Amino acid sequence: MSEDLHKGATGNSFRYAIMNRQLQTEAENLLWQNLRSRKQRGVKFRRQHPVGSFILDFYSHECRLAIEVDGEYHNEQEQKEYDQGRTYELEENGIKVIRFTNQEIIEKLDWDLEEIKKYLNPNPSPGRRRE
Repeated sequence: MSEDLHKGATGNSFRYAIMNRQLQTEAENLLWQNLRSRKQRGVKFRRQHPVGSFILDFYSHECRLAIEVDGEYHNEQEQKEYDQGRTYELEENGIKVIRFTNQEIIEKLDWDLEEIKKYLNPNPSPGRRRE
């Protein structure tokens, strides 16, 4: 993977990302309402962002942080193994991955946002306001 924003994502990845944005879960929508428009320490997040062969639920390029919101099917052994491999590959390319379940987002959003803030770049970008 290269150092660019999308790391060689294909056209199909972009089309799939658009579809995912239209079909987001309640938890994804709730988290997005709290990440969008630089609401967390002035950091820009993108949703359903293609990176290489993956589509990340939420991604901050400036912090190199991916946030994944997992539904119940992520509890299945085969999916857990896939997720571990995916996380390994992303982290090998300098992207930190943190995960929350749908239930965690819905039931304890404030705690989740505090966890996310731990990974946000502490240095403000020029011209950007921080909390």
